[in-house]
This record gives sequence, C-alpha cells and structure tokens, in this order.
Amino acid sequence: MNSKQDYYHVLGITKNASAEEIKKAYRKLALQYHPDKNSSKEAAEKFKEVTNAYEVLSDPQKRQTYDQFGSAAFEQGGASSGPFGQGGAGGYGPFTYTYSSNGAGFDFGGFADPFDIFEQFFGGSPFGARSQRPAYSLSITFLEAVKGVEKKVVINGKEQTIKIPRGVNSGSRIRFNNFDVILDVMPDKRYNREGDDIITDEQLSFSQAALGTILQIETLDGIVKLNIPSGTQPNTVMRLRGKGVSHLRGSGRGDHYVRLKVNVPQKLSRRQRELLLEFDNESVKHKSRWF
Repeated sequence: MNSKQDYYHVLGITKNASAEEIKKAYRKLALQYHPDKNSSKEAAEKFKEVTNAYEVLSDPQKRQTYDQFGSAAFEQGGASSGPFGQGGAGGYGPFTYTYSSNGAGFDFGGFADPFDIFEQFFGGSPFGARSQRPAYSLSITFLEAVKGVEKKVVINGKEQTIKIPRGVNSGSRIRFNNFDVILDVMPDKRYNREGDDIITDEQLSFSQAALGTILQIETLDGIVKLNIPSGTQPNTVMRLRGKGVSHLRGSGRGDHYVRLKVNVPQKLSRRQRELLLEFDNESVKHKSRWF
C-alpha cells in the first residue's frame, strides 16, 4: 500500500488514532492545502487525498471496512450506509449537499442556488466549477444544527445575520453574499448522529431486561415512552421511527435508534446473592439459560 492509498499515512496519524485525533489532523492539513490558502498544483491533489482519507476514517463503519480491505474497497465509490446498513444522506467527501428540482419542503433561506449552500472545498460544486471565495468557520451546537438557527456574526467589521437550515452537519458549507461559512457542529453527550439518524444508549438493570419495563427516552422532540419487552437481550436496538434529524431535501426525518445496555452489578448484598442463587437453581431445574 503506497502513501496515497494509506489513509492513515495521508493524515499523518497512527492506526490507533481516536476520532478527535483524526478530525484534528484533517483540519490542520485542510487549512494547509486548501486552494484558498495554497495555489500550488500539488496542493490541490494533496487536498483531495486528505479529504478522501478523512471521509473514510471519520466514519466508524467505513474505517472498519478500510482496515479489513484497504482503499480498494472505496475506489469505485458507493452509497453511504446508515448506522445499521441502511442508506444515508447524499454527500461528497465529508461535506454534505442536497438538491431538489423544485425546492419543495426545504427553505433555502434566501439563497438562490441550493448548490451554493453546500459547495465542496475542492473544485467548488461537484456539478460544476465555481470561483473561490473567502471562507470563515462557525461553530454551532448539535441542537442548533438539527433544528436550524440564525446566527449574528461580524465580518470585516460589519454585523451579518446568517440563516442556517435545519439538518446541517460538520463540514457543511454555506454561501452568504460574497463569502462562505463552513460549519463546525459541536458534539452532544446525549446523542450520536449517523447521517440523519440519531443513536442513544439506554441503561437497563438485568431484572428490568428480564421482566420488561417502560423507559422514558429523551428525543429531539422531548420525552417519549418506550416499552421494553420481557427477555430483552443486551445490545438490543429499538427504533423510534421519524424521531431523527429532518432531511435537508424534501420532507421527512431520520430515525432515533435506542441501543439497550444491560448493567450487571459488581457488588451484591447478601440477600441479592441468595435470590440469584435461587434463580440459578430454578433455571437448572427447568433446563433454561439466562442468555
């Protein structure tokens, strides 16, 4: 595998690099080789290599595939997959874009062209060359990204109000007047996002998993009740349909996946131990198993 194909080498990181280290390395190299910063011929090619490497290594599933099969698995391209093998939102590199022929169901916030909102770093829009413009980064919270927000910023001493549509993600590039805004979405400790889907982990005691219970799940729309059936196994995934992030294109939303984690107590009282031994003896009698 040469250096161009070795995505870890391209980003200058080790194979054990964390997600934050991958992101940090990419940002550093993207700034170094971005066409706005570096006009050399080599920089454009290097920027593309860096972006391709980041696209793969920043996605846990793609990274696992790359570690198994190398860059050949991505040479022909392909559709992005959701958190459980489902199709994800369209994109090019780590930057997302959307398009609707009539714009139905999507508020472009006064921008004339949807591709002006989500242009790509290299070569402008993937559907045609565009002139380079000054670019500024803007950090927003996770909830601001999924719900949309208006932000006041000062550019060259002048206050501007930028309308950010709902459903954007880190790397989304918004055209505003004669400059671009590149969004950096801060992570949220409650939610993990995969495309337009939301994933959360919920804790269960093993007695709740065995007997069943009702959990209160915090979604983007507030609290909903989720019925947990008796005999639920560890790492079971349940879906709350339509409770994810709004699609940038048209109507509809992603889903909210709840991954159930069963807690096994590390310390037991004397009575708890007695009850578990009694349970185990009954299980042996009836030739049943716990899991």
